[in-house]
Amino acid sequence: MVMLCCKGLECHRRRQQDLHVVLVHPQIPQNAGSIARTCAATGVPLHLVKPLGFEISSRLLKRAGLDYWPYVCVAIHESWQDFVRHVESQPGKQKLIGFSKRGSIHHATPGLYQSSSWLLYGAETDGLPPEAFEMCDQPSHAMARIPILETYVRSLNLAVSTGIGVYEALRQLDGPVLPPISGQAPATQQ
Repeated sequence: MVMLCCKGLECHRRRQQDLHVVLVHPQIPQNAGSIARTCAATGVPLHLVKPLGFEISSRLLKRAGLDYWPYVCVAIHESWQDFVRHVESQPGKQKLIGFSKRGSIHHATPGLYQSSSWLLYGAETDGLPPEAFEMCDQPSHAMARIPILETYVRSLNLAVSTGIGVYEALRQLDGPVLPPISGQAPATQQ
């Protein structure tokens, strides 16, 4: 595992309720960049599980994350097994919550999220790989579903699904501790 920590802050101090976002085999750099921006906005660490469909140095990945990359704690895991070993090495009870249109529990079910929850999202084309789905489908974990009208839409965009999951988890865990509003947001590149 390679850990790329935030600018001037230790990852451990930025965690919101020990919540984690995990992208398993993401394919589209713009989605990963948008998700990194959500993680920067909420102080939630981002985990990328290889193989990835892009290079970490991709200009599309960097552009989608704008100038927020220095404020994201990113861990890159070499494989699914490497990621599982990392989770198992963490103290306390860890809960994996996979997101899939085949999930069995509504994403906003009260009590679904707990401290030390890992929100897992699969590749844009295939969803979670079978080994991740099976692990999340165990009684101590969960497979969540964000409801959509499948009559018209096949699935939600990965970055949209991740944002929905992160903010619902934070809502259930009493939300992130955000600093008071002080002036304008930082300028971004146009």
